[in-house]
Amino acid sequence: MGCKEDKKVVKTEVVSFTKEGELSIYKGETDSLITRLDIEIASTSYETQTGLMYRNSMKDNQAMLFIFEEPAYHSFYMKNTRFSIDIIFIDDQLRIASFKERAKPMDENGLSSEVPVQYVLEVNAGLAETWQLEIGDRISYLESK
Repeated sequence: MGCKEDKKVVKTEVVSFTKEGELSIYKGETDSLITRLDIEIASTSYETQTGLMYRNSMKDNQAMLFIFEEPAYHSFYMKNTRFSIDIIFIDDQLRIASFKERAKPMDENGLSSEVPVQYVLEVNAGLAETWQLEIGDRISYLESK
């Protein structure tokens, strides 16, 4: 009788995008539409803690919207996030208050909102620049039923 090691294969589940609504971004001064995105919404404690972790990518027309109960200072990090993103901090009036561009994958340093915000939008890296986003631009969103 011999001792034999069982080979255990650990499968990691692929986390894919789930469309839960649509979001539009408008120029603050002119109200002209900048872009429209499909959004996945993070509103529970678990969803806001995991965010885009364990995903390999996201399409340019997709984003994750974090919704908090009330305005507060929020800090995000890139732990277990495998691709670079822009993090857009949005106040309770749905206006862009600040943003961090090209957050580095897997970086555990906190990226702070710098001001109290109620929403945070994560998009692919470089899109804030491509869209020429500015503080004061605004968003609107609709959750799917």
